[in-house]
Amino acid sequence: MTTVHPMLTLSDEVATALAAGQPVVALESTIISHGMPYPRNVETALAVEATVREEGAVPATIAVLAGRACVGLTPAQISYLGKSGLAVPKLSRRDLPLALANAGNGATTVAATMILAARAGVEVFATGGIGGVHRGAEQTFDVSADLQELAQTNVAVICAGAKAILDLPKTLEYLETHGVPVVGFGTDDLPGFYTTSTGLGVDFRADSVAQIAELMRAKWDFGLHGGVLVANPVPQDQALDPNRVDAAIAQAIAEAHAQAISGKEATPFLLARVKDLTGGDSLETNIALIKNNARLAAGIAAARQAQR
Repeated sequence: MTTVHPMLTLSDEVATALAAGQPVVALESTIISHGMPYPRNVETALAVEATVREEGAVPATIAVLAGRACVGLTPAQISYLGKSGLAVPKLSRRDLPLALANAGNGATTVAATMILAARAGVEVFATGGIGGVHRGAEQTFDVSADLQELAQTNVAVICAGAKAILDLPKTLEYLETHGVPVVGFGTDDLPGFYTTSTGLGVDFRADSVAQIAELMRAKWDFGLHGGVLVANPVPQDQALDPNRVDAAIAQAIAEAHAQAISGKEATPFLLARVKDLTGGDSLETNIALIKNNARLAAGIAAARQAQR
């Protein structure tokens, strides 16, 4: 392990790759502890890492363990997060200093993963779906810290869109206000996480990884800080029917309201209920889209390194 800051530790594999100018892809850990049941969470995390390696890049799964921000985890550390599940705290920007100061453990959200990836020098991050503006946010002010992190941290986030449980038009408005370009990979339409389309437009369409790498170069070299959001549709043969998804989400949201579930507990509850209400099909789609995003992220990371 290589330490570049008293609270930041890089695995030997990640440190070697960065020093050699090899492409590296950051991966979050909340999806392991909070996003899927055990053992599928561990199996998926290891499979996603394998996908990144197959595409010629080095995976850097990120978490906080014993008060250290770890960029690159061992299989044993991934297994620990998966087995511990919801007992592992979920860390966003607000929570990071608490875990670091108290020698705590934590699974990183999109926001926290972006922070630690950027600190380590990793510019490309693959996830499933970002957080965003929650439905009813005009009353609750429930807006994910992921959006603000995208507004200020120089990392390209490859996802299948924002999580379908969110208010997608408001999420896009927030990103526009904060200057975050939303790029559709091979599409003019924002993907809907479980579905390939939402009927909402993206800002730009890219049909090659080189185009995305060039956008990253132009944005950051010109001093325009903040992330690039790359929306990559789930493969059509693994997407769910939009009407079925909408019905499941509506029921899950109604149940969350009835049980007064809100804040950071809302997203794990809603995703779990959608999984149950779709007979587990949403979990299979979730796994498929994460692997699909990992493949694209590896290609973007390689194209970015080729610019140097």
